[in-house]
Amino acid sequence: MRKKISTPRRFVVCLRNTGFAASLEPRKIYRCAGAARVGSKSLLRIVDESGEAYLYPKTLFAPVRVPPAAKRALAG
Repeated sequence: MRKKISTPRRFVVCLRNTGFAASLEPRKIYRCAGAARVGSKSLLRIVDESGEAYLYPKTLFAPVRVPPAAKRALAG
């Protein structure tokens, strides 16, 4: 059963890419488009360079505080 958790648009930094070396770059900032819980796993919906969003384990990321001007630039 998939339960959706509402999350405001935010940014996260990739701490490690264990199991996702082809998809994620450590120390890179990604846009988070939401969160979900699948069973006991907490996941984040991360938007990649193609504009597509994929689910990854929440433990691979840390939230980043971004000033409003930088947030507009990163979201574009």
